[in-house]
Amino acid sequence: MAKIERALISVSDKTGVAEFAKALAGMGVEILSTGGTMRAIQEAGVPVTPVEQYTGFPEMMDGRVKTLHPKIHGGLLALRDNPEHLHQAEANGVALLDLVVVNLYPFEQTIAREGTTLEEAVEQIDIGGPAMVRSAAKNFRDVTIVCSPEPYDRVLAEMRANDGETTLETRQELALEAYEHTCRYDAAISAYLREQFTEEERFPTVLAPSFRKLQELRYGENPHQSAALYRDLNAAETGLAGAEQLHGKALSFNNYLDATAALEAARDFEEPTAIIIKHLNPCGAASAPTLAQAFEDAYAADPVSAYGSVLGFNRVVDTDLAEQIFNEEWLENVVMPRFHE
Repeated sequence: MAKIERALISVSDKTGVAEFAKALAGMGVEILSTGGTMRAIQEAGVPVTPVEQYTGFPEMMDGRVKTLHPKIHGGLLALRDNPEHLHQAEANGVALLDLVVVNLYPFEQTIAREGTTLEEAVEQIDIGGPAMVRSAAKNFRDVTIVCSPEPYDRVLAEMRANDGETTLETRQELALEAYEHTCRYDAAISAYLREQFTEEERFPTVLAPSFRKLQELRYGENPHQSAALYRDLNAAETGLAGAEQLHGKALSFNNYLDATAALEAARDFEEPTAIIIKHLNPCGAASAPTLAQAFEDAYAADPVSAYGSVLGFNRVVDTDLAEQIFNEEWLENVVMPRFHE
């Protein structure tokens, strides 16, 4: 990887982009940019070259076509250790692009707004952005791709420490993040268009859920197995992934399974209800006029199996119930996650 000498910056989320561009310029990096991003960089006093000036091709069709050009993608995809690639780049006036900072049109935010029309949503389907992200990520050996503001400080720190270069490890990690980014983006588009184009609810031909890892767990279903907790980015409710653990050791895979079963079971009832779950099976369940009475009845069903169990309630735990639970000998073995509203 050679020193980063040229960067292309075109972002929807402009958080920190002017400061990032200013730091790059301070290290001698030439910056290409487009539209609103270019104006934000210029207003910060940073020299910037318009992409259309570099390509010799104007932005057109209301911005639908601006970076889809061989001089952009040639600069991203050229292998630096391939003499023929470099010869072709020079012969065609293609400048090598070493750093790409691109995040995509806010499609998900647009469709989340009430009253958004199909036409408005379609205009937020990014074309040039994903193309640049994918080209840059494919050539991670030579190109650094950044598709969110979070890595800005890390990239700058590495450049300062390595004479303007980033490490291969960082480029690989950022390339992986880039493809995850475009994967989620396309999944959101396909899910939305399916709703718009089909008259009745159907199962999707291709299911492309989107999850983000929150943490690794102590172990999987068995101690010799591994596990991790993920949050569904498209879920209306966070469920256990949004739970706040108030005390005790970190939860295991089995704890999360039992807690999910307790939560879902308790939600099935209208009256105050207590559920006691052990190994995914209810060893006690009861509804009553109060949570305290419901818990007492549920616990009485099988006090032995209730040891080391998970408790689920469909109401906020009140003082009477809390005192009753604290009087039980097996309290220290009970998992009681708290959920945000």
